[in-house]
Amino acid sequence: MTGFSFTSGDGGFHAPNIDEELFPPALLFDGTPFEISRVILVRLIAVAILLLLFWIALRRPKIVPTKLQSLVEMGVGMIRDGVVFDMLGERIGKKYLPYILTVFFGVLFMNITGVIPLLNISGNALMGMPLVLAICTYVAFIYAGIREAGAGTFFKNALFPSGVPWPLYILLTPIELVNTFVVRPLSLALRLMLNLMVGHLLLVLCFSATAFFFGMLNVWSTMGILTLFGGFFMTLVELLVAVLQAYVFALLTTSYIQLSVAKEH
Repeated sequence: MTGFSFTSGDGGFHAPNIDEELFPPALLFDGTPFEISRVILVRLIAVAILLLLFWIALRRPKIVPTKLQSLVEMGVGMIRDGVVFDMLGERIGKKYLPYILTVFFGVLFMNITGVIPLLNISGNALMGMPLVLAICTYVAFIYAGIREAGAGTFFKNALFPSGVPWPLYILLTPIELVNTFVVRPLSLALRLMLNLMVGHLLLVLCFSATAFFFGMLNVWSTMGILTLFGGFFMTLVELLVAVLQAYVFALLTTSYIQLSVAKEH
């Protein structure tokens, strides 16, 4: 993990400091608007690897694909056919497929850094990146609604659902306003951040406890073995969460666009 401290002067175990884990000191350009901490560096590495893999896989696509090309095409096909075209239809889906694919693979690669040795933290474990992604989705579904359904229809459907007696709009419209234009982006960002942040802290706790039991006590203690296996188990769980959260983010993004482009709710 990071350079956490798990002992104190009394030789006892102390849990890693959350501030040090989630808000590490600057590595470059300290005190400037371009300050780069460990989390920012992890995000840059994730984006660079994502771009590199796609460039290698697709720069010269083959009729008989390579293993990497097949893997990339499988991921693209899963989101394209199983999510975007299934929910939006092919005609509308093609317009928003590039953005939804970018969201899926971007979130996936930034999530996976949480279980990669030497990186060991997700680029989405802090609020900044999930919030940026949520704002982009917020803009995307509003843009899609105005473009496909028209501004009047989009805002009418969002704020005045059909089939409701008009006096109820006094109560319902403010609720729909908050739900559509505030809760949606915030829930996207918070769901992603909290899942990755909690997972990172659990991994740090497991492996710091293992280091304490094996290192400080200098014995292969039962607790050390248990925490080690606990850490490996949580690593597998975090890998599953990384993929699942990327899929959920893409699915919800598509769902919001689908609701926006509908002629009537």
